[in-house]
Amino acid sequence: MKILMLNYEFPPIGGGAANAHLRLLTQYAHNTDLRVDVLTSAPKPGVVSEQFSENIAIHKVGIHKKDLHFWRKVEVIEWLVRAKSHYRRLLRQDGYDLVHAFSGFPTGWLCYRAKGGPPYIISLRGSDVPGRHARLQLEYKILAPVFRRIWRNAAALVACSEGLKDRALRFLPSVSIDVIPNGVEIEKFHPGQSGETSDKLRLLTVGRLSATKRVEMLIDAVEILHIDGVKLHLTVAGGGQLEPQLKDTVSNRNLGEIVEIAGRIDPEKMPHLYRESDIFVSASLQEGMSNAMLEAMASGLPIITTRCEGVDELIADNGVIVERANAEEIAGAVRTVADNPQMRTDMAVAARGRAKHYTWSRVADEYLSLYERVK
Repeated sequence: MKILMLNYEFPPIGGGAANAHLRLLTQYAHNTDLRVDVLTSAPKPGVVSEQFSENIAIHKVGIHKKDLHFWRKVEVIEWLVRAKSHYRRLLRQDGYDLVHAFSGFPTGWLCYRAKGGPPYIISLRGSDVPGRHARLQLEYKILAPVFRRIWRNAAALVACSEGLKDRALRFLPSVSIDVIPNGVEIEKFHPGQSGETSDKLRLLTVGRLSATKRVEMLIDAVEILHIDGVKLHLTVAGGGQLEPQLKDTVSNRNLGEIVEIAGRIDPEKMPHLYRESDIFVSASLQEGMSNAMLEAMASGLPIITTRCEGVDELIADNGVIVERANAEEIAGAVRTVADNPQMRTDMAVAARGRAKHYTWSRVADEYLSLYERVK
């Protein structure tokens, strides 16, 4: 089977969708029944082709990228313009059975505009589905008709969580949507050695630093707990547009000893960061399914999160879903878990157990079944 994959972001560019794509390719790298070409982006102008494995080639169309983890509108447009000719060239050269696009827009636009091309599948990831994203409300209104045309012409639509599927169906009830969740590397992300202790409660949040992640709400919650005498420390891992602003917030409020805005962490160092933490916290307004939350679960961390898509599938006896998204409620949930050592232990065991159901090999198999159905 010959597959062309499209993704406007791929490591080192991007966040969850880029990581999910990389993990899926790793699963397909030794599948001799597949041949895969990937068309994606690069942070500097030019076109580079790389051999990912014997059966997978990656073609990177470079643009003038300012920030690896934040897309300006002009960058999205530049990539679409530059990638269009390369996409059509690939379609002319090879008889692909199907195209698999990560995100309905901008990548889905290339599929839709290639009249007479092979059938295409779209993996809906989160921000490409109209919703409550703090930065994209105007874009959702302007592009809604385009989104609907792209979706209706797809051979299949896939959401990465039941919650994202529900959001997508509120936008366009007439389509059919499959659900294939994200996965996690169970062997790479695992609990630390028992007996590791700290005199402070170590909180961790991980993600792209955007308004949608509501990191300042977490900082407010930590400050409440600190004033109440709780010994704790919050590490904020991730890069993004709001990193300088969050650092200023911490500095101006004299919270430097209890909050660290760590910036983007080398992916190879992330497993250790999870293992040296006690609780994973999130105040995200909107998600597809959080890769970071899955990694935290695999690392044996209890989860405290505000309600958003994907959490119902991930959180049960392994954490707390805060129904009212405010600093006081988050602080209360952290205090409850922190004050009950047995609860923390039980949640940690449950988190690891639930994470084992979300393997990338399972994700890859589900996509292969979908490919067979569509081609």
